[in-house]
Amino acid sequence: MEKLEEGNLVLCTVKKIVGTTVFVEIEGNGEGTIVVSEISPGRIRNLRDYVVPNKKIVCKILTTNRGTQGNVTLSLRRVNLKETKEVMAQHKQEKSSFSILKTVLKDNAQETSDKIKTEFPSISEFLKQAKENPKILEKFIPKPDAEKVYIILKSKKEKKIEIKKEFKLTTNSSGGINIIKDLLKTDKVEILYLGSGQYTMRIEGKDFKEIKIQINKILEEIETKAKKNKIDFKLIEGKK
Repeated sequence: MEKLEEGNLVLCTVKKIVGTTVFVEIEGNGEGTIVVSEISPGRIRNLRDYVVPNKKIVCKILTTNRGTQGNVTLSLRRVNLKETKEVMAQHKQEKSSFSILKTVLKDNAQETSDKIKTEFPSISEFLKQAKENPKILEKFIPKPDAEKVYIILKSKKEKKIEIKKEFKLTTNSSGGINIIKDLLKTDKVEILYLGSGQYTMRIEGKDFKEIKIQINKILEEIETKAKKNKIDFKLIEGKK
């Protein structure tokens, strides 16, 4: 079970709705609740327009007071569309990785998965490392089955994952345009101009967490350089 921290995004499944409170199951991490004011901004006429039992939703953790009734408190309205897509993509990748274990280990897949997660952040990360170093498979899986898993890993073509971020750069400086051009010089990502000072940055890769860290690092570098040159930088968050 992963440690839950305030501000983290988690994938949840709606279990039931009682009055104005939504009860959810946090993926691999117990239960949580969402009060009606954290479902959506503005007035809600019908709660079931937003949440229904068995629907998967991405929430932000508000508090982690497991000792009180209601366990973890969550928010749906504080998660934007981009964040939802990213978490869903990560979940899809993890589900695909687990299916590899299931194919070989059958009923023992879940138990093995739980053991792997005590040493690795995810099954996806474990299999990624195992593809480069197959010996680590034998730490959790009997050798004959480990060999079968490795054969699947070697034959499986990894699909590229894409992350996009939009941002805005504005300046009143006479030479601002040239400064901005220099700021955006990079061969690590693709940057396109959208107009009115807005840009979109796109990156592709095989590992979701890896490319997310990379794109966030590049954005931080651009923001730091922009401030030094008195250029306004604003990250444009996705809308619900």
